[in-house]
Amino acid sequence: MDIHPSARISSDARLDATYPKGIHIGEESYIAGGVIVFSHDYCRGLHCDTYIGKRCFIGANAIIMCGVKIGDEVVVGSGSVVTKDVPSNCIVAGNPAKIIKEGIKTKKFGQIETNNK
Repeated sequence: MDIHPSARISSDARLDATYPKGIHIGEESYIAGGVIVFSHDYCRGLHCDTYIGKRCFIGANAIIMCGVKIGDEVVVGSGSVVTKDVPSNCIVAGNPAKIIKEGIKTKKFGQIETNNK
Protein backbone atom coordinates (compact mmCIF):
# COMPACT_ATOMS: atom_id res chain seq x y z
CA MET A 1 0.00 0.00 0.00
CA ASP A 2 1.09 3.53 -0.76
CA ILE A 3 0.18 5.41 2.43
CA HIS A 4 1.95 8.66 3.24
CA PRO A 5 3.62 8.50 6.69
CA SER A 6 1.66 11.56 7.91
CA ALA A 7 -1.75 10.00 7.08
CA ARG A 8 -3.81 8.61 9.96
CA ILE A 9 -6.00 5.53 9.67
CA SER A 10 -8.39 4.36 12.37
CA SER A 11 -7.64 0.88 13.66
CA ASP A 12 -11.04 -0.42 12.54
CA ALA A 13 -10.89 1.00 8.99
CA ARG A 14 -10.58 -1.69 6.32
CA LEU A 15 -8.16 -1.26 3.44
CA ASP A 16 -8.51 -3.86 0.68
CA ALA A 17 -5.82 -6.51 1.13
CA THR A 18 -6.84 -8.35 -2.06
CA TYR A 19 -4.90 -5.82 -4.15
CA PRO A 20 -2.89 -3.84 -1.60
CA LYS A 21 -0.66 -2.02 -4.10
CA GLY A 22 -3.84 -0.38 -5.44
CA ILE A 23 -4.41 1.67 -2.26
CA HIS A 24 -2.95 5.23 -2.33
CA ILE A 25 -3.50 7.70 0.54
CA GLY A 26 -1.98 11.19 0.53
CA GLU A 27 -0.30 13.21 3.23
CA GLU A 28 -2.20 14.49 6.27
CA SER A 29 -5.38 12.59 5.37
CA TYR A 30 -7.57 10.91 7.98
CA ILE A 31 -9.55 7.70 7.49
CA ALA A 32 -12.15 7.28 10.26
CA GLY A 33 -13.50 4.12 11.86
CA GLY A 34 -15.51 1.65 9.81
CA VAL A 35 -14.34 3.06 6.46
CA ILE A 36 -13.83 0.54 3.65
CA VAL A 37 -11.47 1.36 0.78
CA PHE A 38 -11.70 -1.12 -2.10
CA SER A 39 -9.04 -1.75 -4.74
CA HIS A 40 -10.76 -4.72 -6.36
CA ASP A 41 -14.20 -5.62 -7.67
CA TYR A 42 -14.79 -9.35 -7.45
CA CYS A 43 -17.95 -9.38 -9.62
CA ARG A 44 -16.26 -7.65 -12.55
CA GLY A 45 -12.86 -9.23 -12.02
CA LEU A 46 -11.14 -5.83 -11.62
CA HIS A 47 -8.05 -4.78 -9.73
CA CYS A 48 -7.75 -0.98 -9.78
CA ASP A 49 -5.84 1.82 -8.12
CA THR A 50 -7.93 3.80 -5.63
CA TYR A 51 -6.62 7.24 -4.62
CA ILE A 52 -7.32 9.50 -1.66
CA GLY A 53 -5.58 12.87 -1.96
CA LYS A 54 -3.86 15.17 0.52
CA ARG A 55 -5.57 16.62 3.62
CA CYS A 56 -8.78 14.61 3.12
CA PHE A 57 -11.21 13.45 5.78
CA ILE A 58 -13.10 10.22 5.11
CA GLY A 59 -16.00 10.01 7.58
CA ALA A 60 -16.99 6.97 9.63
CA ASN A 61 -18.43 4.00 7.75
CA ALA A 62 -17.91 5.56 4.31
CA ILE A 63 -17.19 3.19 1.42
CA ILE A 64 -14.74 4.12 -1.33
CA MET A 65 -15.26 1.90 -4.35
CA CYS A 66 -12.56 0.35 -6.54
CA GLY A 67 -10.82 2.70 -8.97
CA VAL A 68 -12.15 5.97 -7.49
CA LYS A 69 -9.88 9.02 -7.37
CA ILE A 70 -10.56 11.48 -4.56
CA GLY A 71 -8.81 14.83 -5.02
CA ASP A 72 -6.97 16.92 -2.43
CA GLU A 73 -8.76 18.66 0.45
CA VAL A 74 -11.97 16.62 0.22
CA VAL A 75 -14.39 15.74 3.02
CA VAL A 76 -16.46 12.58 2.57
CA GLY A 77 -19.51 12.47 4.83
CA SER A 78 -20.05 9.57 7.21
CA GLY A 79 -21.82 6.60 5.66
CA SER A 80 -21.31 7.85 2.10
CA VAL A 81 -20.70 5.48 -0.80
CA VAL A 82 -18.23 7.02 -3.24
CA THR A 83 -18.75 5.43 -6.66
CA LYS A 84 -17.20 8.10 -8.91
CA ASP A 85 -14.16 10.39 -8.91
CA VAL A 86 -14.35 13.42 -6.61
CA PRO A 87 -12.66 16.73 -7.57
CA SER A 88 -10.45 18.59 -5.10
CA ASN A 89 -11.78 21.11 -2.57
CA CYS A 90 -15.30 19.83 -2.00
CA ILE A 91 -17.58 18.00 0.41
CA VAL A 92 -19.45 14.92 -0.78
CA ALA A 93 -22.13 12.92 0.99
CA GLY A 94 -24.85 10.37 0.35
CA ASN A 95 -25.38 7.10 -1.47
CA PRO A 96 -24.14 7.51 -4.10
CA ALA A 97 -21.99 10.40 -2.88
CA LYS A 98 -22.71 13.74 -4.52
CA ILE A 99 -21.01 17.13 -4.16
CA ILE A 100 -22.83 19.23 -1.55
CA LYS A 101 -20.28 22.05 -1.25
CA GLU A 102 -17.42 23.27 -3.43
CA GLY A 103 -14.47 25.60 -2.93
CA ILE A 104 -13.52 24.44 0.57
CA LYS A 105 -10.04 24.47 2.04
CA THR A 106 -8.84 21.99 4.64
CA LYS A 107 -6.07 21.81 7.16
CA LYS A 108 -4.27 18.77 8.51
CA PHE A 109 -6.44 15.63 8.60
CA GLY A 110 -9.18 17.28 6.54
CA GLN A 111 -10.37 19.82 9.10
CA ILE A 112 -12.34 22.46 7.25
CA GLU A 113 -10.83 25.95 7.42
CA THR A 114 -13.26 28.61 8.54
CA ASN A 115 -12.93 32.29 7.63
CA ASN A 116 -13.49 34.74 10.43
CA LYS A 117 -13.82 37.70 8.07
